[in-house]
Amino acid sequence: MKNEFLKAMDFRHACKVFDDTKKISDEDLKFILEVGRKSPSSFGMEPWKFLVIQNEELKAKTRPFCWDQKQITTSSELIIILAKIEDVKLESGIPAKRFARRNMPQEMQDTYLKVYGDHLAQTLSTTDNIYSWTARQCYLAASNMMTAAASIGIDSCPIEGFEKENVEEVLGLDTTKYQLALVLPFGYRVNEQSKQLRLNFDEVVEIIK
Repeated sequence: MKNEFLKAMDFRHACKVFDDTKKISDEDLKFILEVGRKSPSSFGMEPWKFLVIQNEELKAKTRPFCWDQKQITTSSELIIILAKIEDVKLESGIPAKRFARRNMPQEMQDTYLKVYGDHLAQTLSTTDNIYSWTARQCYLAASNMMTAAASIGIDSCPIEGFEKENVEEVLGLDTTKYQLALVLPFGYRVNEQSKQLRLNFDEVVEIIK
């Protein structure tokens, strides 16, 4: 099991050009999305939405605002990960619903809500602060999705090189509710993977006893 996981980590790389003749099966796509859905998030807020762009015309409109990167239009599946804005606010009522799923006494739910509001008072004070927080949660889901895809031989490429406002406009987003966190295309590589370059274990790990 450990070796299989490490094989997936070795397989995964930022694929620069996908084979546009190969398509991901519905079953495999559902698997990748399910892994994203089941990912951890702070306070269990699940502050993300996954847009699966299969419309080729929309991909083409998006590409110029993603530094004209080929991955946008050669990918089998273009997944846009959106960070939620409105839903994490206390006044939306959504945090209360999230805590209510835990089947706790009302008093305990109220305590959780107070801790949530107090702890995140600064975070929830502005849209920019909320986006900064929820976008970080989206990266947890993205990481899991990429590793899951790699485990079944599917490539990916996390893309931050985009003009955020322009992409949001192309997608017709209501940015009071959702904002663009990450562009994440999936597909199958054309070229062989380049050698993976990483620092040595001892350079990145410090054990304090």
